[in-house]
Amino acid sequence: MGGKQGDVMAGSVNKVILVGNLGADPEIRRTQDGRPIANLNVATSETWRDRNSGERKEKTEWHRVVIFNEGLCKVAEQYLKKGAKVYIEGALQTRKWQDQNGQDRYSTEIVLQGFNSTLTMLDGRGEGGEGGGRGGRGGGDFGGGYGGGDYGGGDDYGQSGGSGGRSGGSRGGQSSGGGSGSNFSRDLDDDIPF
Repeated sequence: MGGKQGDVMAGSVNKVILVGNLGADPEIRRTQDGRPIANLNVATSETWRDRNSGERKEKTEWHRVVIFNEGLCKVAEQYLKKGAKVYIEGALQTRKWQDQNGQDRYSTEIVLQGFNSTLTMLDGRGEGGEGGGRGGRGGGDFGGGYGGGDYGGGDDYGQSGGSGGRSGGSRGGQSSGGGSGSNFSRDLDDDIPF
C-alpha cells in the first residue's frame, strides 16, 4: 500500500488567475475545421504612492490570453468588448515561432482550454449584465465542453449565432452564479476513466 517516501512523485501546478480589463475587442479566428479561437489582450494594473514624493504611481501589465474552449469563445465573441472587466483562470504556456527573418521568437500566453479554465464577466456596463463561463468536459486538445454561465439578457452585438466547428462532445448549459454550476461536479464523476 504506500511505498517509501522517496517513491512519491511531487505534483506541479500551472494556474494563472487574472482580474483585468480588455484593451481591445476580442479577436476571433477559426481553425480550418471551423473551431473558434479567441485572443484577448487583458490589462492588469497596480497603484502605489511613491515614498519620497507622495505621488501616486501606476504600472500596467498586458497579458495575451488565448481561448480554445468553444463555449468560452462563444461568450467572448458575443458579450466581451473593449474595456470589459473579466476574471480569467488558465494555464501559462510559452510557444516558439519564427519571425520574417527566420529568427526564433517566443510568446508567453495564458491559455484557456479544457475543464480547468474560467472566464467570468465582472461588470455588465449595460451590455448584458454579469455572467461567466466555466470550461469543462473537454474532448481533445481544444476543450470544448461545458459552457455554463448566467450571461444576463444582453444584446448579441449584431453577431450571428453559431460558433461553427464540432458540436459532438460539447455540452452547453446554464448555471446560476459566476460560472460554476452545481451539476459540474456530478458531470465529472461520470467520466472518471479509472
